[in-house]
Amino acid sequence: MPDLPIERLKKRADFLACAKAPSCAKGAVVVQARPRGDGAPLVRAGFTATKRIGGAVQRNRAKRRMREAARLLLPEHARPGVDYVFIARGGVTTRPWARLLDDVKSALIRLAADREAPEG
Repeated sequence: MPDLPIERLKKRADFLACAKAPSCAKGAVVVQARPRGDGAPLVRAGFTATKRIGGAVQRNRAKRRMREAARLLLPEHARPGVDYVFIARGGVTTRPWARLLDDVKSALIRLAADREAPEG
């Protein structure tokens, strides 16, 4: 699905709605995935880093790294009609790039697998 349209989440209400959705913590990131149910084949992604990460410079670096990881991995692993929120955890700015990519990829795969698993 390389031609999957991806937009950014910018409204607080969208972030709060994703906070109630299933999430998966892997290494230096937490990924929340919320199916919108609106039928649009669009993927939306938001990025956040709290003050626990550090000052503004560290938070911005953390969000830049997560944005780039999402840009590389969402076309391959995202599900259409789902909003994703990426939350930085401690060490996201110092984590080796390959391990950060692996964290994001495994979180996306886990969320997709959980969503497709039958409830029971």
